Amino acid sequence: MKKTELIFVGIRGCVVALDHDSGDEVWRVEAGSDYVTVLWDGDALFAATSGEISRLDPDSGAVLWHNKLKGLGRGLVNLASSKAPTAQTGIETSAEYLRRAAAAAAAAAATG
Repeated sequence: MKKTELIFVGIRGCVVALDHDSGDEVWRVEAGSDYVTVLWDGDALFAATSGEISRLDPDSGAVLWHNKLKGLGRGLVNLASSKAPTAQTGIETSAEYLRRAAAAAAAAAATG
């Protein structure tokens, strides 16, 4: 069975997961303050708000861990991940895309 692909939205103190194809809401989690930043790194989902960060289960929205980032204030939080995107996580790098495109072109040329 195909796993539902999701879009994650940070809005008005919530993280909302929407079905990629239909736009229907799958789950919603209260995250805290008004502005919520979300990061999907191909494996993990993170949500940050008011100087705090949580890792959420992408299928259910359950909080897996939470860090209050003590001593850093309550401002806006920007997120980035050092995890390298790969084809296994559904994200292709430019080099992977070019290799795949070259292989497809070579196969098409060979079949004439």
